[in-house]
This record gives sequence, structure tokens and C-alpha cells, in this order.
Amino acid sequence: MKSLTSLWSCAAEELATRCCTSATRDIKTVTGRVEHEGLSFLAITLADFGKATQKWLDQGFVVPSDCPAFKRAGGRCGLPAFLRGFLERVFDSSSGVLLDDPCIEAIYAVRQLSLMFSKIALPSQTSDGLEIGGRDRKVVSVERERRAMRNFVECEQDVKASDARLDPLYLQDFRRMSEMLFGDLFAKVDRDVHWGRLIPKHGPGATADRLSSNAKYNLRTWPARLQPYFPATDFLIPNSSFRDELGRVLDVLEPGQELPVRVITVPKTLKAPRVIAIEPAAMQYAQQSIRLALADAIKEDGFLSRIIGLDDQVPNQELARLGSLRGDLATLDLSDASDRVSNQHVLTMLDGYPQLLGAVQACRSRKADVPGHGEIRLAKFASMGSALCFPFEAMVFATVIFLGIERELNTPLCPDDLHRYAGQVRVFGDDLIVPRDHVLSVVDELSVFGHKVNVSKSYWTGRFRESCGKEYYDGHDVSIVRCRQVLPTRRTDANGVIAVVALRNLLYQAGLWGCTRWLDNYIKGVIKHFPNVAPTSPLLGRVSFLGYEYQGLDRNTHSPFTKGYRVSAKPPSDPLDGVGALLKCLMRKHPWGVTPPMGLAIDAKVDLTDHLKPSVDIEHLERTGRPERVSIKLGRGTPF
Repeated sequence: MKSLTSLWSCAAEELATRCCTSATRDIKTVTGRVEHEGLSFLAITLADFGKATQKWLDQGFVVPSDCPAFKRAGGRCGLPAFLRGFLERVFDSSSGVLLDDPCIEAIYAVRQLSLMFSKIALPSQTSDGLEIGGRDRKVVSVERERRAMRNFVECEQDVKASDARLDPLYLQDFRRMSEMLFGDLFAKVDRDVHWGRLIPKHGPGATADRLSSNAKYNLRTWPARLQPYFPATDFLIPNSSFRDELGRVLDVLEPGQELPVRVITVPKTLKAPRVIAIEPAAMQYAQQSIRLALADAIKEDGFLSRIIGLDDQVPNQELARLGSLRGDLATLDLSDASDRVSNQHVLTMLDGYPQLLGAVQACRSRKADVPGHGEIRLAKFASMGSALCFPFEAMVFATVIFLGIERELNTPLCPDDLHRYAGQVRVFGDDLIVPRDHVLSVVDELSVFGHKVNVSKSYWTGRFRESCGKEYYDGHDVSIVRCRQVLPTRRTDANGVIAVVALRNLLYQAGLWGCTRWLDNYIKGVIKHFPNVAPTSPLLGRVSFLGYEYQGLDRNTHSPFTKGYRVSAKPPSDPLDGVGALLKCLMRKHPWGVTPPMGLAIDAKVDLTDHLKPSVDIEHLERTGRPERVSIKLGRGTPF
């Protein structure tokens, strides 16, 4: 923990200089508390302090009781003694009220110093759990995972209860608004399903049946309820000439034989893990085909592409900046967003589009295997892990937002009214942008439909806004750099070395050059060669505005080279041949991602030139998937 404390101290000294204050007592406080409380102080206690300050910025005054782990400097409304030198440049020291012209540099400093380690990973694994340091020697990983699973089950019960108490009139309004927003989109995808124009693909992640990446192309089990919309003869073989072979090996699963989704936890923060559900390969394969059709239809729609984001966070970030500057836009964040989207709401949205409705429900997993709770029936539409989770939750949230706006205006909206909100409403996952004048009505409407607004991460009162990883105050970017892993102590810790080099370069680009110098010296004690390189270099090195350095010129190419460490991560052996190999190659070559279903002619306007070029990954039939081991190797490479 000493290296993290030293890094924090270096950041505190540098930011104190920039803010014309002193951080000596703050450094003493952090050093002492880390010694007694361990990493939990940096990752949890300090992070809670940072979240409290963001709340104060939004509401306009300090509430000392929001951070009970830190003592007050004095007075009923006195500022916390911790980071007081910075806070006094943002809030009035006697009343705790936000200053008329707070120091942006001090706001950034408080956020950087309090939230720097809020998303750090745990440093070590034990047989009982994960130890986070300090005198208490807290081993809490197992308990936190159990709590996460318990919350997953309780969330499922909440969804069922919300469905039961929702007034049918609200569902009618939901259906009407959804039709107004997405009617043309649903009609288009409904036709794609009817005419067999869905194009499947395999996702890169794990599956509930634990198939390797290439083994997914040899699927020989297919749920019976997929057959009407995703025929195995169109999805599992390259063309009809392989139909007889497929018939000999295909195992059609009845609903009672289907695999449930496998619920697991993945690291999020030290305080709590993230819960996701791993789908069976066949379900994921079919879901991807609908996801691609929805994504293409949204991108082609000039209005929907402005209110819903599926792969570009920049518009949300820009609206958050404008909201912080003008104060007319609010940013909302939802708790357990995907787990609270009811399947009943999706059924209501798709009512009237039988082909699309049937296809979506056919590839939706109905049961989940939850550790400690067994198999449970799902009322939610899908958890994180389903390919359809992200687009459908976005459409559900957008529908509810406009219902909230409509109730605030107390008049039905028409299509022209919706288009006027294209620059004021936007949804990216659980990051929502809504007009501030209607925010309370939107929050109420979200609550009516069973969604929980995370008030601690939602902003509409002051000048602070946050969306999609970017934070702004009064139009100024106050986003911070986070340390994601404990600093490595040896070169063989490849993941640690890669992470600390990335951290160093992010701090450099953020202008924290004192921290950068400290990390330069630290990294040189771990790896011997650490040259100046360009951001695009394959070598692990220092990014510098002064350019890159090189040690010589290659005799054959006459391009510069330098000595440094390169990341080596070879995919595991995963051989694929026969029909599965042919199917994969055709999926990679075809402009649609796969051969068209039988009877569907190739559009003569499609240019095949780019799609028929040889793949760069020439070993994809021999090796593929996530590398089992990552290492760094010393050698010569280009610095740019």
C-alpha cells in the first residue's frame, strides 16, 4: 500500500501547488488511515467522500453528515477538515454554501484526490476470499458476492411486484408512446424476420455451455423454440448441401432441456462486484442477429439515432457538457438498470409485430442459475450478457422518458413534438439525458415502471453533470484519471506493468506531470527499458508531447527502432475444421457477415471488393479466444 500512498501524496502536493494551498495535513491523514485501514480507505472511504462532494456541488451546499468518516473543521455547517484547503476555494468556509465563482482547479483536485482509487481491483487472492489489507485483515469477497446474488434475486422479486401493481392504463400509454417512437423501426425488423433476412454472429464472450470461441461454429444443439424464426438449416450450416449432415447430428432441445443463463460476478469496485448473466451459445447467436438488425435500423433513422446511442458515447458526453454550462439538461443514472427492465414491458412494446415479438421471445432465456439460490424463473427481460439487453433497455427508457415529459406538459405528444426533443433527450444504456424542466416528472415515471434512479449519481440542480464516464462543471471538463490496479513490484507481473504504463500516460495527458515523474522513476525500477514512444507504438513506453526517441534505423526498411517491452498475448489453441470452419470463413467474408439465407438473392449494388480481401488473422482457425496468459518481452520495435 505504500506505493499507492506515495502516489496519492505526490498528486496532493502537485494539486495543492496548482490551487495555491497546502496538503501537508491531508497527506498525514491519508498515510495514517491507510496504515490502519488498508486499501479499503483509499477505495471505499475516500471514494464515498468524493461522491459526497459531487452531491454538494449539485445541491449547492455542504452537508457534513454525508461523510461521517471525516471530522468537521468546526461549526455546525463547517467544512470537513480533510482537503479543507481545496474545499475553501469551492465552498464558503463558514456557511458551507457554494461560492458564486468556485475554483474549477480546486473542484478537479478534490475529485481527483478522492476518487483516484474508487475503481481499483483487489490486490491478492486467498482460499477464503480476497484480502484488502489493514489491521482488520478483512476478507470480504465471498460475503460481497453472496450479497450481490441476493440482490439479484431480490431485484427479480421487485420486477414481479412492479408488474403486478402497474395500472393497465399506464401500459396502454406505454404501448402508444412506444408505437409513436419505434413503430417504423419495429415494422422494418419485423419484415426482416418474416423474410429470413436476419444475419447471425457469435459474440466474443463466454457461453453458459462453456464452448470455446471456435467450438461455437460447430453448434449441434438448437432449442426447439428457435426453429420457427431462426431455422437451424439457415443458421448452423453454410448452405443447403450440408442439410443431411446436420440432420444426423443436430439435437433439438425442448424448453425443459434448455440451459439456463449462468449468473456470475465480475469486478466493478472494491465495494461491490457487477452481476452479469452468461447466455447459452445458441441463444446468444440468435440474439446477435436481431441486435444487428435493430442497430442498423436505428442508425438509418435520423430521429432515433439522435436519441438512442448503442456504440457512441460522445453525444451523451457533449450533452452533459452543455447541461453543465446552460443548466437546462439533467443527467440521470439508474441502479440495476438492465435487471429492472420487465419482459412485460417488452411484450407491450412489440405488440402488433408478431414476427419480431416471436423472434425476441424465442431467443430470450427464461431461467437463470443463481449461485446459492438454484434455478429461478425470470420476470426481467434480460440481464447484462444478453445481446438484446442494451438496445431494448434503451428503447424502454426512452419511452418512459417521453411519457414523463408528456405527463408534465399534461397534454399528449405528437410526432412533431417528439422531434423537437431530439437535442434534449438521449439514452445510452443507463445514462440518461433529459430536460431539467421535466426531470422530476421523468423520475416519477421511471419509478412507476419499476426503475430506480440513482440519486447520488444523478444531477440537475447545480452545474455539475456526469454521463458516460465524463464529468463537467459549468462547461469545464473535470474528469479524472483512475488507478485501476495495485502498482506492480516485479517485471513478471505483466498485467500490472501494462496497467501502470497506461496510468502514467493518462496522468501525463491530464497534465499531472509531477505524478508522471514519480511514476517514471517507479516504472524504471520495475522494467529496465522505458523509452519515449508515440501513442500508437506497440512498445510499452512514455507518451510525450516532445515526440519519440529511437536508437537506430532498420537496415531493410530504414524505419527507426528502439528497444523496449512488447505485450505478448497469444490466443489459446482452438482448432476448427470441416463444416464449422467453412461457416466461419463465409461469415467473415460476406458483406452481411454470413451467407444469405436460402432464396435470398445478393443485391447487385453491394461492393464485395473490401469484403473478399484475405483476413489479417490468418491463424483464426487454429488459435482464437481470450489469451490464457499475458507476458511482456524485450525486443526492438517501432517507436511510432
